[in-house]
Amino acid sequence: MATATVTKGLEGVVAANSGICWIDGYAGVLAYRGIDIHELAQQSTFEETTYLLWNGRLPSREELAQFSDKLVDARRVPSHIFDLLRAFPKNATPMEALRTAVSALSMYDPAENAVDHDSNLRKSFALTAQFPILVAAYDRIRKGQKLVDPDPSLSHAANFLWMLHGEKPIDAASRTFDIALILHADHEFNASTFAARVIAGTMSDMHSAITGAIAALKGPLHGGANEAVMKMLFAIAKDGGDPVDYVRSLLAQKQKVFGFGHRVYRTEDPRATHLRRMSEQLSRESGNTKWYEMSRRIEEFVKNEKKLNANVDFYSASTYTTLGIDLDLFTPIFAVSRIAGWTAHVMEQLDDNRLIRPRAEYTGPEYPVRYVPIAQR
Repeated sequence: MATATVTKGLEGVVAANSGICWIDGYAGVLAYRGIDIHELAQQSTFEETTYLLWNGRLPSREELAQFSDKLVDARRVPSHIFDLLRAFPKNATPMEALRTAVSALSMYDPAENAVDHDSNLRKSFALTAQFPILVAAYDRIRKGQKLVDPDPSLSHAANFLWMLHGEKPIDAASRTFDIALILHADHEFNASTFAARVIAGTMSDMHSAITGAIAALKGPLHGGANEAVMKMLFAIAKDGGDPVDYVRSLLAQKQKVFGFGHRVYRTEDPRATHLRRMSEQLSRESGNTKWYEMSRRIEEFVKNEKKLNANVDFYSASTYTTLGIDLDLFTPIFAVSRIAGWTAHVMEQLDDNRLIRPRAEYTGPEYPVRYVPIAQR
């Protein structure tokens, strides 16, 4: 039999051309459409960053205003979807609720199966606006709270916090969350984005591709890692022990310490740079520095002991907790941001589509294996 080079997990394999996101793992560079993530985090907004991802360039002031208005106008979810959220069992997680609601939304789309660019762009506006509504609504439903209507005067980030908590967020909280959305908006061919492109490549619809992306993001090795980080911090706080001793014990037992290392980066994840700073700033402003200080001690220990850098998940955990966000909302909030990148990739895939169909290196019984009739077995 012919042999081929097998790359487990497709590590380092280039699967397609893309003009959306560039990563230099050795230099620690992440850029959207060529613009460094540090510049975007310092100067941009989620709305402007989304425009950049979808259109390949930064907007003019007028274009950004029109784009933002279209996102606000798209803040609508059919009432039957809220009924569906109310019908879920009490133990349904927010990530399961989001996955199922997005799949159901396809049935309310007037051109569900259309895959042309204009139709996909319209669906991108709708889904990007609907994601925060769905996440906030399900959280309030499961807590027996009244749903909060979107506020058209608020930005994308501020409106989510408003719909989640039922009170207008302070500017510092809105800006912190806005930066977090920018940092998580895209990351090249990660597992969920690649899943979305594979599904889109079959000429399936946008909602199917995004539902598949959510399913991939749900895994603890992808979007669920920041939740695992915070569970670790909660466990340390409950135990009352030393954070370094706790992590040292995990390593001695060959257990994974979430929030460290990355498949692509060989230096610090550039997103972690901003989240570390935001975690520290928020903790000091709130007067509760416990989570940040624990995180900092763990980071220093793991870096010295294992030569591993913190990734995007490590400090997003303490940042979201300080913002008053529940643990099981961390991954859905990841999706609230990443929908910008997912939709950009689905549009790029379908604008120049080719079915994604890799091969496998066969390792089963050597051909030919003869069929044995059941009476002779």
